[in-house]
Amino acid sequence: MANQARIESLQDNINRPTRSITYPRKADGKPVYTSELFGENVFHLQQIAKALPKPAYASFLKQMRGRQALDKSTADAIAHAVRIWAMDRGATHFTHWFQPQTGTTAEKHDAFLSLKSSFSANGEEVTAIDAFSGSQLLQAEPDASSFPSGGMRTTFEARGYTVWDTTSPMFIQEGPHGTSVLYIPSVFISYNGDALDEKTVLLRSTSAIAKSACELLNLIDPVPVGAQPRTSHVFTTLGTEQEYFLVDRSLYSLRPDLKHTGRTLVGNLPPKHQQMDDHYFGRIPSKVLATMSEAELELFRLGVPVKTRHNEVAPQQFELAPIFEEASLAVDHNLLTMDVLSKVAHKNKLKVLYHEKPFKGVNGSGKHCNWSMSTDRGENLLDPTVKPETNYRFLLVLVAVLHAVQNHGGLLRTSIASSSNEHRLGACEAPPMIVSVFLGEHLTEVLNSIEESRPIKNFSVPEMQTIKLGGTALDVKVASLPSIARDLTDRNRTSPFAFTGNKFEFRAVGSKQSPAFPVTILNAAVASALQDVSNALREQMGDRPYPSDADKIAVIKQFIASTKAVRFEGDGYSEAWIQEAEKRGLPNIKTSPEAFEQLLNPVHSEMLTKLGIFTESELQSRHLILQERYSKDLLVEASTLSTLLASQILPAAFEYRGSLAQTVNLLNGIAGEEASPELSALQALTPVVKELQIAVAHLDSAIEKMHHVGDDPVEEAKFACANVLPALNEARNVADKLEVLTADKFYPIPRYSELLWF
Repeated sequence: MANQARIESLQDNINRPTRSITYPRKADGKPVYTSELFGENVFHLQQIAKALPKPAYASFLKQMRGRQALDKSTADAIAHAVRIWAMDRGATHFTHWFQPQTGTTAEKHDAFLSLKSSFSANGEEVTAIDAFSGSQLLQAEPDASSFPSGGMRTTFEARGYTVWDTTSPMFIQEGPHGTSVLYIPSVFISYNGDALDEKTVLLRSTSAIAKSACELLNLIDPVPVGAQPRTSHVFTTLGTEQEYFLVDRSLYSLRPDLKHTGRTLVGNLPPKHQQMDDHYFGRIPSKVLATMSEAELELFRLGVPVKTRHNEVAPQQFELAPIFEEASLAVDHNLLTMDVLSKVAHKNKLKVLYHEKPFKGVNGSGKHCNWSMSTDRGENLLDPTVKPETNYRFLLVLVAVLHAVQNHGGLLRTSIASSSNEHRLGACEAPPMIVSVFLGEHLTEVLNSIEESRPIKNFSVPEMQTIKLGGTALDVKVASLPSIARDLTDRNRTSPFAFTGNKFEFRAVGSKQSPAFPVTILNAAVASALQDVSNALREQMGDRPYPSDADKIAVIKQFIASTKAVRFEGDGYSEAWIQEAEKRGLPNIKTSPEAFEQLLNPVHSEMLTKLGIFTESELQSRHLILQERYSKDLLVEASTLSTLLASQILPAAFEYRGSLAQTVNLLNGIAGEEASPELSALQALTPVVKELQIAVAHLDSAIEKMHHVGDDPVEEAKFACANVLPALNEARNVADKLEVLTADKFYPIPRYSELLWF
């Protein structure tokens, strides 16, 4: 029966027509340009400006910039305007959309419908009205006890609040039966004001880095006393490359491991997978392209600037990437992208897999976070310009980032740690677990020349290299082709943190996780480092009113020398780098439980609390939440695999074994017939079946012991890492041997060769 379900799913996959939607067109039949529909489902600042009197709008802008609280009359006016706007577009409900520490988003829908009572001599008269107040816009109350809190909330302390994040615009999304829902991006805090979400700490970190960056910039570029500083605000920019797998939903439904854990817990690679290097940037399958296009249409309407789509390296693996935005908005848009892509894939009878390693043996998925800083005048602080060796502002910011990674590399490792990302890190295009920085040959030469007080190396023309980071031209020796602009900063795919022209690419972030926590930690580390650079500059300049170029160079030299250990240009996968990193004193944190402990390391925790990004209780809470999630993830995987092996894989092997035995007996009973081929197959199968039974027993034993470790999340995570994970791997290895020996008609679940194929 299971095999028949596989066959029917494969047939449906082949015969099912591609879903078709109508792309928007103008009255004259011409297609609507993307720019014309971009953001049409977003309640922009322009709409708020139209709805509010000028003084009220000015007050709102001040609130957005953190300069004052939002008064009730302004909130009521905005709430009224957004309700009319949303209901005109079919909205029946609104929701505060927030990011609890579950790795996903949360929402509770409330109707605009309200009841109004009036009293007369005839009694009470109830009238239905549509209403949405400023207080409803600003704040809502979900049950805080039902979300991860790391002990800060108990079952009987249920109150928590979602509060509108005015820096992220409201939007509408499709609801059921042609309706829609108004989404209000929000933070999530406890009754006592503790952060229970990912966004609150992210917003704190953006404030911290803005303050530290402005302090440094205004120190090196002073203005007369009493004048306005040249730079009044700095914000971080972020572009998140989202990798994912797409599989047929009917086949997915036949894999309990995929449904419950997001990854395959058993399975062998098909004969052809990614070894031919023909999937990367290849032709996008038609049903995938249809899914991408439909998702992009909805994302454009939601104001998400998706830009790039392509095949990734592994079969059935793809990528979608946006244009850079302010970091907290980019995080919202990434989570929205994941949600929309999942919904649209469902409509197309497909399933999105965001797990970092859904298929053993092929490339995993990451979420490369391209990070930089920009001033309120639009200047990218990580733009090296044509002559980086004399661009002291760039060099001071650059060495601050190096200093941040040098001091808090272990904390950055914490920010990307999870049971799922462990399967990806260190293999198949994922960076290693040692956090280092790649700058490229040319920036390395700039720093080395400054440190050594010597002229910059002259890269000769035949080598087609120059220190000019503005780009050169590659002569491809084909007359009919134009010259090609050449990036003089190469790419190093084995580096977890690489400079890529005018930004850093944090490549170690996992595809499944929210980018909020990694960016929070990165912002915090750089904010602290910028303060250190500013302090060093003040010490160097002494009593002088502003630093000279010599002062700046001296400080740059100081930080170049102190951060050399974290700079690495070579192969991060090599054994030699592991040994070299140990000599340099760089942490090589191999497991997630070990990484989580970095949160409580005084070097990191004092920095985070000093900057006001976390309180001590919030750090303790997050530490426990991460440990608990890790152990629960492994426990779910172990229980799923045990059930799958005991109820499906082993019974299928028993049935096949019985069929072989019956055939052997039948052939032995016929004169002259030779049963040795069937007997040989039976003899090969039997010991593996026994081995798998032993492996299942070991797995069940680990699960049982896990339940008796106690209520300490730290000890549970350590036990899961040391005992449950090895038992999982042992059972999988044996099950994969059994899959090869089991006839296809008896195998109960779709194989890789069926899942990794359209």
